[in-house]
Amino acid sequence: MNSEPLVLGAVAYDPKVVTIWDGFRAHFKQHGLPFDFVLYENYERQVAAHLAGHINLAWNSPLAWIQADREAKRLGRSARAVAMRDSDCDLTSVVLVRADTAIAAPADLKGKKVAVGAADSPQATLIPLLHLADAGVEPYRDFEVIRHDVLLGKHGDHVGGEREAVKALVAGAVDAACIIGSNHLLFTQEGTAPPGSLRVLTETALYDHCNFTVLDGAPSSVDRFCELLFAMSYDDPTVRRLLDLEGLKVWKPGRVEGYAALERALDRFGAGRA
Repeated sequence: MNSEPLVLGAVAYDPKVVTIWDGFRAHFKQHGLPFDFVLYENYERQVAAHLAGHINLAWNSPLAWIQADREAKRLGRSARAVAMRDSDCDLTSVVLVRADTAIAAPADLKGKKVAVGAADSPQATLIPLLHLADAGVEPYRDFEVIRHDVLLGKHGDHVGGEREAVKALVAGAVDAACIIGSNHLLFTQEGTAPPGSLRVLTETALYDHCNFTVLDGAPSSVDRFCELLFAMSYDDPTVRRLLDLEGLKVWKPGRVEGYAALERALDRFGAGRA
C-alpha cells in the first residue's frame, strides 16, 4: 500500500473539528489507511487548495461543492461527490414568524423585514430566499433582507447567524426569520426562542448538504477511504463515538441531485461577502 497519506481538507468552523478528524485519522490508521487532514479558515481557500493539488479530497459544504464543480469544469476537469452523511440528505429550511402575528402566507411578507443567516449560508439565506421568490415575493424588492453575517466563509456551518436571526425575530426587530428546519427545535430547547413563541410560515422543498468531494486524478486510496466509511456501523461503540461527533448514523454514497435549488439560488442571488 502507498505510504503517502490521503490528505483531507476541512473547514475549522468549530474547535470540535480537530477532535473529529483526529478520531477519524486514528480509525483509518487502525485499518491500514495512512490519512491526514488540513484545516482551512474558509471554504473558498479550501476549494482553491483542492484545485491546486494541496489536498486529495475535501469535506465540502453544498456551496463549496458547487464552487469546486464549476471551477473544475471551467478548467476542463471534473469533480465527484463520493460520500455524504445520512444527515446530509433530504433537509428543509423554514421561514419562522411569531406565533401571534397576522402573517399567514409568504405574500404577507411584502413590506416586512426578513432575517437570514450569513450571506453565504445555503440553508439560512440562499435556499429560503429562493423559496420565497418562487412563492411570489421577491427578496430585496418586496421585503427587506436583514443579514446576520456571522463567520462568513464558513457557509453557514456555524449556526451563529441563524441564532441571531431568531433572536431578532423574538425581539420584534424583524417579522420573519429563515433557518434550517432542525434548528427550530434546537433554538427552543436552548432557550433562544421561548416554547410556542414561533411558528413555521412556510417550508422549502428537500435539499442535500455536505459531501466528500474528489477531483479527477485523485489517488486510488480514495476508494479505500470510502470503503472504510461505508463499513462503519453505529452498533460498534468505538465507531459510534466518531459518528456522533460528526452527526450521523450511517455514511451514504454521494449524490448531487439535491443541490439543484442551491444552484438556482446561487445564480439568482450570488453569495456575496460583506
